Amino acid sequence: MRASLIQLAVSDSEPAAERRARAAALVRAQNGADLVVLPELWPVGGFAYDAWSDGAEPLDGPTAETMSAAARAVGCWLHAGSIVERDPDGPIYNTSLLFAPDGELVRTYRKIHRFGFDTGEAVVMGAGQEIVTADAGSATLGLATCYDLRFPELFRALLDAGAELLVVPAAWPARRAEHWNLLARARAVEEQAFVLACNTAGTHGGVEQAGRSLVVDPWGRVLAEAGPDEQVLTVEFDPAEVAKCRAEFPVHRDRLLGIPAPVQR
Repeated sequence: MRASLIQLAVSDSEPAAERRARAAALVRAQNGADLVVLPELWPVGGFAYDAWSDGAEPLDGPTAETMSAAARAVGCWLHAGSIVERDPDGPIYNTSLLFAPDGELVRTYRKIHRFGFDTGEAVVMGAGQEIVTADAGSATLGLATCYDLRFPELFRALLDAGAELLVVPAAWPARRAEHWNLLARARAVEEQAFVLACNTAGTHGGVEQAGRSLVVDPWGRVLAEAGPDEQVLTVEFDPAEVAKCRAEFPVHRDRLLGIPAPVQR
């Protein structure tokens, strides 16, 4: 599998429509990629709280339309990062979009863990409720977003749902860059899965972003890592390594907690 992580720079000065067109051009340039990934909330900015309401859009809005066409042009699976989703019957959500190679929107994931500690996302957005996976042909993807990385129980649930590649778009700040790297590697080791963690670059909402997107294999080895600035990180790997790792070191057989207890009758 060939995967390209587009570490897009997000700033307050670039209009969303221009950034949308620029992101689509970067996706279209990934000829030969099987999977392309964009960061979290790149159309508006993960810390640009004041722009979220005006920048919210439906699942068939301009970002989805543009990304669908880009996926179809390349013929790849496209995890288009996340948007501020406007639910006409509820609050706004931080929602990831996954497109198939024919451009069909096949999965959405509403971020479960909202960041902010009683501010920002934690109070403005609704919380997702569903564990989401998708069969992408050669591997099963498990979807998570940014702050979700700090909650291993979500990733264990994705493992139980069959995930082999954990795709994590983010808007992770530079001041906690070491946590970003450590947690991405930890989730890979714990679930014996590939982790594709795609972050934003630049500064928005007054918060400098870490960049440093990375791809980690099931043994916790970093296969590729970006710098702090906008770039496209491309790596080739074999999804069959997941089954090989799990067979050679069958740690999940020894789980005692977090699984259904036997019923006594």
